[in-house]
Amino acid sequence: MKTLYIIAGPTASGKTSFAIELAQKLNTEIVSADSRQIFQQMNIGVARPTIEELNKVKHHLIGVWSIFDKYNVSVYENQADEIINQLFQNKDNVVLCGGSGLYINAVINGIDDMPVCDEQIRLQIQNLLETKGLSHLQELLKEKDPEYYAMADIQNQRRVSRALEVCLQSGKPYSIFRNQKKKEKNFRVRFIGLERDREELIFRINKRVDEMIDLGLEQEAVELYPHKELQALNTVGYKEFFEYFDNKISKQQAIELIKIHTRQYAKRQMTWFRKEKDIEWINLSKSTINIDDIL
Repeated sequence: MKTLYIIAGPTASGKTSFAIELAQKLNTEIVSADSRQIFQQMNIGVARPTIEELNKVKHHLIGVWSIFDKYNVSVYENQADEIINQLFQNKDNVVLCGGSGLYINAVINGIDDMPVCDEQIRLQIQNLLETKGLSHLQELLKEKDPEYYAMADIQNQRRVSRALEVCLQSGKPYSIFRNQKKKEKNFRVRFIGLERDREELIFRINKRVDEMIDLGLEQEAVELYPHKELQALNTVGYKEFFEYFDNKISKQQAIELIKIHTRQYAKRQMTWFRKEKDIEWINLSKSTINIDDIL
């Protein structure tokens, strides 16, 4: 049976190099499951694979969408499904690699049927955001749906707002509408999670941020600054520099915040993936894995 190998885990855990080695062994291609690497205008700040890495194995859904166009998990699901099905026509295996649990879940299980929300509720949430801030919405979400709050990217105001809209519209937690259905699959899934010991992961995150600075992250943020209100740019690595450009914080504070927020994001990713029942965990801090051992 055709097999989809999913390589997931927190940022800076080593997913890209692992997935490339696996794809080379399987003589196949990689489909990205990263909600930010998909954008053309974002490169350094989203740790997009290098040209050398992209040349080793063909990658799909990296740098193919504009930040100016509407993009969401539903669009991603349709695109990823089409690519995976096409690859399976000539390949026995395909590798899906990324840290977006929502995108991976869409590929495996499909998109859930969510209640249609009234415009009045959307305006209510928007007003709360503008008058009381994101922190207030976060507290509301924690109260109305602690389960989703524990796993969600609560710094993503769009997702927090959307979850609250569903809560207010339905009178039920947003989380009960997730994973309602399983889509039919004509392939089996091997779900592999990569992790590292906490101190090593922190070191790798901090080192990656320093490398991003050396590669020119500040200049990339300068070029994107005129469009800072776009949802795609509400992203760690850019939003901190935008605050620096607005004279709200110093450059050094921006860099330190990028490290802090990236570590927090990695923690949320692990919370999400820990809930996956069928995931096979590999701790790269404790052992050197031979790819042949997992095939």
